[in-house]
Parts: sequence; structure tokens; C-alpha cells
Amino acid sequence: MKTLLLADAQTRFPSVLRDVGAGNEVAIAYDKGSRAVAVIVPYEKWTNPPRRRLGTLEGKMSVVFANDFTVTDEELVNL
Repeated sequence: MKTLLLADAQTRFPSVLRDVGAGNEVAIAYDKGSRAVAVIVPYEKWTNPPRRRLGTLEGKMSVVFANDFTVTDEELVNL
């Protein structure tokens, strides 16, 4: 993954979009030496994230959530 400073990304934005369109990810950082604060990813990767693996249970079980499944933040914390 390529990391660009914000100023460089702004200046070369069409080039950045071509890179992303080709399937590459581009990280954006504010200043030299600073960590990346954002990542531009191809749209297909964003809309179709990889499926999570079940680890040691893979192939032995599956998990399916009902369409009407809801849980509040409070319910989740109190589990």
C-alpha cells in the first residue's frame, strides 16, 4: 500500500484515483513521519468485504442472522 502526504494526494488526485481504480489502496497522512489517517480503497472492495472465517470451526458449522435480528448497544454490552 502506497502512503501519500495530504498535499501530494491533493495535487495528484487524478493519478491517485487511477491507482485506486486499478485495484490499489492508497493511504493518506497529514505530515511526514505521521501515521496514515485514511485509506482510499477500490469501490468493489469496500462494497464486498471478504467473508470472515470461523477459524477452527470452519466447515463444521455456519452462522446465519435473521433479517429481523436487532440488538441495542446496551443489550450487547450486558451480554
